Amino acid sequence: MSDTSRQDDTSSTSKPVVERIQGDLHTVRSLLDQSGNVVYRVVTPLMVELRWRDVVQLIVGACVLAIPVAYTEEVWVLGEELPIVNIVGIVLTSIMFVSLFAYFIFYQNHLRCHEFDYLKRVAAAYFITFSVSALLLTLFDKCPWGTEPLIAIKRAVLVTFPACFSATLVDSLK
Repeated sequence: MSDTSRQDDTSSTSKPVVERIQGDLHTVRSLLDQSGNVVYRVVTPLMVELRWRDVVQLIVGACVLAIPVAYTEEVWVLGEELPIVNIVGIVLTSIMFVSLFAYFIFYQNHLRCHEFDYLKRVAAAYFITFSVSALLLTLFDKCPWGTEPLIAIKRAVLVTFPACFSATLVDSLK
């Protein structure tokens, strides 16, 4: 009999339990011996709550793609030329991709108990990324908020589209 089959005969794994450890939620799986005593515990972070460090990660992640995209003249011209229907489509597409990414990375097996956290994370990801994009464009003097606010919003939305992906990707790194 091999070592692995002997180990399977003498131990079992308990059902995963969600515990709060040092203020953060974790999934805890315990390896039990034949008598039910815990031999080993596997603790993995359960990243369903939006924390301040996640907000900082969203800001940094948004900057990763917002800075190079905001520098391009193509975005400035597209912001003037694209009709509002296309801009709304870009916003909805961004939110859909962020929602799907957040669901599969953070909430796939835990959405039932954390619906509000899920909605909060998706909204925060888009809002923070939009704010970073708008701030950068304003600093580059390419968001005419006072004279042409619609163009400013359209340009910020265009920069937000790729920046949302980098923001949520960096947020998923723990």
